[in-house]
Parts: sequence; C-alpha cells; structure tokens
Amino acid sequence: MIALAKEAALAAGEVLLNHFGNVSDKMIRQKTENDFLSFVDEESERVIIETIRSRFPQHSFLAEESGASENESPHRWIIDPLDGTKNYLSGIPVFAVSIALEYKNELVLGVIYEPVRKELFWAEKGRGAWLNDRPIRVSAKTTLSKSLIATGFPFKAKQFLPEYLNAFEEIFTQCTGMRRAGAAAVDLAWLAAGRFDGFWELGLQPWDVAAGAVLIREAGGQISDFWGGDGFLFNHYLTAGSIVVHKELTGILRKHFKTFRNVY
Repeated sequence: MIALAKEAALAAGEVLLNHFGNVSDKMIRQKTENDFLSFVDEESERVIIETIRSRFPQHSFLAEESGASENESPHRWIIDPLDGTKNYLSGIPVFAVSIALEYKNELVLGVIYEPVRKELFWAEKGRGAWLNDRPIRVSAKTTLSKSLIATGFPFKAKQFLPEYLNAFEEIFTQCTGMRRAGAAAVDLAWLAAGRFDGFWELGLQPWDVAAGAVLIREAGGQISDFWGGDGFLFNHYLTAGSIVVHKELTGILRKHFKTFRNVY
C-alpha cells in the first residue's frame, strides 16, 4: 500500500505543478472565512482517490474536499490534496500533498509530497521514516533553548488569539527561533527530517496532520495534543517534537490552554 500511496501522491503533485502560477481569482472559491478552494484542490483529490480505488475499491476515505465516504471498511485513507492552499494560490512554493492510511482506527502509513522540491516523505508503522530513498530521524536537540520551533497561526480560530499569543511569547523567548511555513503537512515532514525541533498549532484538521503523525513517530519523535493525550487527530490541538522538546512544549502549552474548548 505504501507504493500505491506514493503513486497517488506523485500523480497529484503533477496536477499541482501543472497549474501552479496559473490559477486566476475567478477560479477560486471561499469555503469559510480565510479558507479557500480552487479546481486544483478538487482535481488533485480526484486523482488520489481514483488511483487508490483502482486497487482497493472497498476502502473508505476521509478527504478535505469530498468529506467522508460511507464504506464500512477497516481501511480508511485520510487525504489532503493540497495543504498550503493559500501559499499555492499566492505563488509561494511551500505546499504539499498529504495521504495517510488508518487500519482499524490506527494510523499505519503516511506520505507527504512537496512537488516543487521533489521531496517525498513516507513512513510505515514499524519500518521507519524516509525522505525519497534515505532514512530520516527527528533532531537530537535535548532542550527547547537550543531548538528551532515551527507553528501555525490560528486563522480559523481567532477566538483563541489571546491564549495563542501568550504561549507564543513564552516559547519564543525560550527557543532559538520560530518559523511559520503556512502548510502544516510540510512543517510535520520537516520536523520528522530534523529540520525543525518542535511544532505546535491549533485548529488543524485530520487531513492536515495524519500523514505527518506517522512520519514523526517512525522518525523517533513524539506527537500529541497540548495536554499530552492522543486526541490530536480530531480535537484540533497538536504539538510535536523530539522527546525532550515535545515535553517542554506541552508543559508550556497546558499552562496557557488549561482546559479543552471546542475549536469549531
């Protein structure tokens, strides 16, 4: 199945590259406030689903644009056909295809493909994490004070801005630097490859993070919600990093996000 996931990601990447820089404002629709969609998202998703269904027609899907399918299968593919849509539509070359597979509600496979850089990140449970043909590991940083941290702004959940800014200030003053790439799948893939040492964001959806979660775990890292639990896939609070950095991040975040509140 990993070969099929790679095939689907590469095919979707070609769709994204073919239209990159050529999407006019007339081709863009607004789904919700600050959330946009173009025909490219839909075409990329169609290619992914058709590629997988050609081999496994009985499998189910949870995809950003088409939602959840009704198939009763232990296999469920979680798909983001274009993570970093705003970057893509603005001509910023930081975006990715993200494909994950659940088996009996456990994430077992993840692929993230950055078509501009030709970087294919992939992982299977128990088989490690890879970038193209070489193994990758999370960074060896042992303290937040020596770490480069990535984040994403809560543009879909601005009611959390006070808590977010307070947490940002404390993390920012303790780490060596902070980055915001604009595509959570890319952030998580880069963390798995050791480029970032930690990551945190709220308001993310399952298709934003499922593949990245497999990559990070297989690369030796930790991923959880802000309180150290495993509900991050659906409760919209996520933090990740090397083992020590992750522990420090959750320690800070739980101070500023003391209790769970629904994001959406």
